[in-house]
Amino acid sequence: MTCEHLRALEQALIEAGMEITYRGQAWEKVNEWVYFDCVLDLAACREWFSLPDFVVDHVHRGTHDGTEQGLYCTKCRDGVMGRHPIAFPSDLRFP
Repeated sequence: MTCEHLRALEQALIEAGMEITYRGQAWEKVNEWVYFDCVLDLAACREWFSLPDFVVDHVHRGTHDGTEQGLYCTKCRDGVMGRHPIAFPSDLRFP
């Protein structure tokens, strides 16, 4: 599981039946990131889960190394990621 700041969001995604596509250390300067096969509505997630200010939006639209959009805890270096909405416009959305 991700840190206490992202845990409720991660659990809600699992309970909603969103598929986990990867869990682990996505790159060297982070702890645990979990990727879901859906597009996260970042504003709605912030509102629903009352996330602290140190949980920041992470949006990466890479041309060679993939795309993602999610929330990153700068305190614990954990992340909950989904697909980028421009790259995957027809994906499932959460919430």
